[in-house]
Amino acid sequence: MGTLLIRNGRVLDPANKRDGNYDILIKDGKIAQVAPEISAEADHIYDATGLLVMPGLIDMHVHFREPGLEYKETIATGTAAAAKGGFTTVCPMANTKPVIDCVEMVQKLKAIIDRDAKVHVLMIGTVTKGLAGKEVCDLAAMKQAGIRMVSEDGKSVMDSGVYAKAMEICKEEDILVLAHCEDINLVRGGVMHEGVRSKELGLPGITSEVEDIITARDIFLARQTGARLHLCHCSTKTSVEMVRMAKEAGLPVSAEVCPHHFTLCDEDIPGDDGNYKMNPPLRGREDLEALRAGLSSGVMEVISTDHAPHAAQEKEGSMKTAAFGIVGLETSFALAWTELVKTGLLTPMQLVERMSAAPARILKIRAGALSVGYPADITIADPNQTYRIDKNTFVSKGKNTPFDGREVTGEIAATVVDGRIVYERKK
Repeated sequence: MGTLLIRNGRVLDPANKRDGNYDILIKDGKIAQVAPEISAEADHIYDATGLLVMPGLIDMHVHFREPGLEYKETIATGTAAAAKGGFTTVCPMANTKPVIDCVEMVQKLKAIIDRDAKVHVLMIGTVTKGLAGKEVCDLAAMKQAGIRMVSEDGKSVMDSGVYAKAMEICKEEDILVLAHCEDINLVRGGVMHEGVRSKELGLPGITSEVEDIITARDIFLARQTGARLHLCHCSTKTSVEMVRMAKEAGLPVSAEVCPHHFTLCDEDIPGDDGNYKMNPPLRGREDLEALRAGLSSGVMEVISTDHAPHAAQEKEGSMKTAAFGIVGLETSFALAWTELVKTGLLTPMQLVERMSAAPARILKIRAGALSVGYPADITIADPNQTYRIDKNTFVSKGKNTPFDGREVTGEIAATVVDGRIVYERKK
């Protein structure tokens, strides 16, 4: 595999409490040395002067659509988008077609990943067979086949008895539960947050209680079963408060916030535009501020994208008919740097914690740190590069974003996976 020397970058490594200019020597896909100056010979030298060098970013929540919906995204295109966005590890949800609900499907997905993935892909299985919410999958066998997590993402398991049974198995097997919190019986055809703006636009609303009721239930089930629970794409101020209370009670609960939810609120929706339709929806100004405060305090430990690509025709026209979802892998770091670091809400180290170290810790993987002997998964970014987001440059098949044309600062310069440069920006 050879050697790679990354020189003179500002290393941000919260796991090792390292913030300063260092060289990093990589041998045979592993980190061999981190020091202020390394004089060793190397097959390739990357000059990182003026750039940030971080443990590889980790996205705990993406949708790659394969198998079955390859016209939206594939493992190949999704992981290429991840590499361009600085991500070295991603976790694709299991709501494919067919869903990942048995050993056979896990093996099928693993074969595609082994063939096509450009970054590390951690497999997720469904909680119930066919995502039907009635019969718990053979979770122990699926773990043996390679899943690390389960999720019914795209919906909630509405039967609390079924979910409790699944969480008991997850506790026994040490499987992480990723929860999409949505009381489907309260959605009632809503397409955006219920508030002043939904009334102005004449669009049916989705109340915060749709999320909050299931968030509370899932936290109580985590308390009852002892299962590790990770709350996906939290969007309400009450969710933040409940996560804070769960942590204070010592429960095994973590939570994530997506860039669209800490950047935009319902007031920012210009009109009946399908690119602003996502689930959960863009909430109110108070919710946005609470999510930002939760990220700042560490109550909300993780930034994930909920990258959800769709074909162009599925997002055109009214929010009433458009699909839910937003792509995020290629805009996440820049939005986070612009909205959270440049505004002083997070330090650069805290951002790396939320996007790398904390996800690695929750996932229990050997990543999220620039430690000697660790896999050389590294993200290099230019903190001073300002540019306009252009959806036409996305390598993802999905172009569905409300951020097209938005000016941001912070560009991924290179992504290294197992010591190989898998993405490098054009000079």
